[in-house]
Amino acid sequence: MTQTPFTRDLGRSGIEISAMGLGCWAIGGPFWRGDVPVGWGDVDDNESIAAIHKALDLGVTFFDTADVYGTGHSEEVLARALAGHRSDVVIATKFSNVFDEATRQIIGADASPAYIRRACAASLKRLNTDYIDLYQLHNGGLSLEEAVGVRETLEALMSEGKIRTYGWSTDDPERAAFFAEGPNCASVQNQMNVFSDAPEMIAVCEKFNLASINRGPLAMGLLSGKYKADSELAGNDVRGENAPSWMQYFKEGKPNPLFLEKLAAIREILTADERSLVQGALGWLWARSSKTVPIPGFRTAAQVEENAKAMSFGPLDEAQLQEIDLLLDRA
Repeated sequence: MTQTPFTRDLGRSGIEISAMGLGCWAIGGPFWRGDVPVGWGDVDDNESIAAIHKALDLGVTFFDTADVYGTGHSEEVLARALAGHRSDVVIATKFSNVFDEATRQIIGADASPAYIRRACAASLKRLNTDYIDLYQLHNGGLSLEEAVGVRETLEALMSEGKIRTYGWSTDDPERAAFFAEGPNCASVQNQMNVFSDAPEMIAVCEKFNLASINRGPLAMGLLSGKYKADSELAGNDVRGENAPSWMQYFKEGKPNPLFLEKLAAIREILTADERSLVQGALGWLWARSSKTVPIPGFRTAAQVEENAKAMSFGPLDEAQLQEIDLLLDRA
């Protein structure tokens, strides 16, 4: 593999990763919660594997998935793509969603110690590995009382060598700080992009030396610039007309006009210095804090190539950050 253009620490774990990872939600293919799609539509596994190989060639060493993505399929595809490269990469996955692989349905949630152990064993098998680098709780609203048992179980899995470190995928700073009290917690995975800053979460990460793994770094694709006001998303896409209630960047299967206006306001700054829009959006995240690690999703090798090239540009400068804040009324 080529040398990574620049790297970041995975919090206080001692693990070094590429400053950008790849989010492997989309490559799982379609899956549902009842009638609501929570995948990204149809996917070509061979294209997904080619894209991951391109990422390896370009110095990406961090790959983030979850057992529920495609109800197991994302982990399986990632394992196929990373065969022969296990020692060169850092794999993150998540647990707590209960699902039926046959129907591709999420059917519940479970964060009990016994379930965590079963989920870990299943992910190890699908990923074709004997350890998980970063194991993340995938229930952002779990109570702190329940989180005590989760944290203790993760510490035990570490001592057994099944995981190397752990974190919580949550947008709540209080929960992130609570998990950080665990000696081997290394990260929080939170939504963050140039539209949706997360200053309180960044403060927690900087205080406790956690990595802020940024999901949605391209606003569910809106920051790619390829979607127009009349673009329509497929019915089995999480952004389509039957999107879940939390989907803010797309409404009724089309880009949210509010965010298209925001994008128009800051496009010139993000695309300065010969960056693409995507590369500017990723540069904004790196400029916000030394703890941030964006994990843009992908479907194709071309998307991976554009994303990874952002590492050669690096962060935006402070003046650009301030101008963006002014334009988005965040000053």
